[in-house]
Amino acid sequence: MLSCRTSLYKTAKRKKNNKIKNKRKNRNVSKNQIPISEKQESSDPEEADTEEGFSLKTSAPSHSHGVQPLGNLYLTPSSHNSRNTGLGNLQTLTDELVLEILGLLGGTHLGVLATVSKSFYVFCDHEPLWKNLVLENLIDGFLYNGSWKYTYIAACNPSFDVSSIRSSGLRVRDFYSDYLFQSWLCANLEMKPEWLERDNIPRRKGISIEEFVLHFEEPNKPVLLEGCLDNWVALEKWDRDFLVKLCGDVKFSVGPVEMKLDDYFKYSDQAREERPLYLFDPKFAEKVPQLGLDYEVPVYFREDLFGVLGNERPDYRWIIIGPAGSGSSFHIDPNSTSAWNAVIKGSKKWVLFPPDVVPPGVHPSPDGTEVACPVSIIEWFMNFYGATKEWKKKPIECVCKAGEVIFVPNGWWHLVINLEDSIAITQNFASRMNLLNVLDFLNRPNASTLVSGTRDRVNLYEKFRNTIEASFPGTIDQLVLKAEEKKAQQKKISFWDSVTDSKVGAFKFSF
Repeated sequence: MLSCRTSLYKTAKRKKNNKIKNKRKNRNVSKNQIPISEKQESSDPEEADTEEGFSLKTSAPSHSHGVQPLGNLYLTPSSHNSRNTGLGNLQTLTDELVLEILGLLGGTHLGVLATVSKSFYVFCDHEPLWKNLVLENLIDGFLYNGSWKYTYIAACNPSFDVSSIRSSGLRVRDFYSDYLFQSWLCANLEMKPEWLERDNIPRRKGISIEEFVLHFEEPNKPVLLEGCLDNWVALEKWDRDFLVKLCGDVKFSVGPVEMKLDDYFKYSDQAREERPLYLFDPKFAEKVPQLGLDYEVPVYFREDLFGVLGNERPDYRWIIIGPAGSGSSFHIDPNSTSAWNAVIKGSKKWVLFPPDVVPPGVHPSPDGTEVACPVSIIEWFMNFYGATKEWKKKPIECVCKAGEVIFVPNGWWHLVINLEDSIAITQNFASRMNLLNVLDFLNRPNASTLVSGTRDRVNLYEKFRNTIEASFPGTIDQLVLKAEEKKAQQKKISFWDSVTDSKVGAFKFSF
């Protein structure tokens, strides 16, 4: 978990000007606090420049209910934390456990419990609790109403005027909680410039298919390709207004719910949260056929052997729409496939690690069925990104902009965050270069839990292998033979190695 006393705190640079010192003293700003409020409150450019640390989004609200990071408690004369007094005997529980328990309650019970004390009021008002209630109970879609709590209340009680309670939030003094404060902080932080400056991915434009296969697909290395989308209708037409008009009342997958595009855009306009909902729909072309006609697969990725399965193939293509801050935390693409991701509008920050390097802060289970990682993408950047600068194997990074395509080789860990409102198309595929990896993955003992994108997980291996054999006789045997030859070649001792070994042996014998 992110710790506000350690990872979040940044040492503030202080000027010798006594007036500025006094201002900071009055605000209880110390070297152990997060230097964010000064940048928001100060109108003096010289004073604002005295801080190094995190910048808040211009639309960031003051923290809900006045919750402060725990480090501030040690600077107050009273050393009183109203969080504890309001919880009574439950104060010994961690914030996470308190919220875990509250997550078992419904909206009515949360509302009642919020009247018990100021502390329970703060905890019961925690937005993720209400977000879960909305996503669990309003699976057919919802109209976002400025906050998840108001959204739930308005949906369950349409006659109730939510605006009447919108400005009645209670401010609690001397409430200190790292966990609650970090959620607000991660939701409102801007990406730091140093998180975006590293760009070490190979970039290519106009290369041949043979060059792509030789230098990137076969050695399993990522590349950013330019100029591949120049003939896409989507690149010219796809914007918010066009898509809303084209798609009408069609609903798309947004996490666990289905939403109309217009409703989703209204949500994304208002959302200020740590993990914004991401529109990620694998059936978009079936729902709105014109969407599938407005783009074509770049020439480098047209060999997709899963195509032999026709309608029985696993999910393989998605339209992706999301606001700034939305994205995907570290993962490896399903079924050992490779992928390409094309940005149509906006821009995305990518961080990729090769298959043999697990990203810092990420803990996959031994069987690969689960991956534990930080709660949010911003949290990963705050706590773990800096460590990668010292690594021998540094991640591959880039910002992929509109009109550009990134190739993500199979097995690579990758994280993606939208830097602005973005629209993209992505597809996963299996070519000859990674067919054996895919077959091996589908044939694992725990395939029933590993395989995704299809209802028939158990039989997918046999079905896919048999269809490949029928469609491309001898292909699998040829690929296996080639792989064995390559493996033997790698193990073969070179002439110079053999000479060195013989010298060592002679040296030992002489003694």
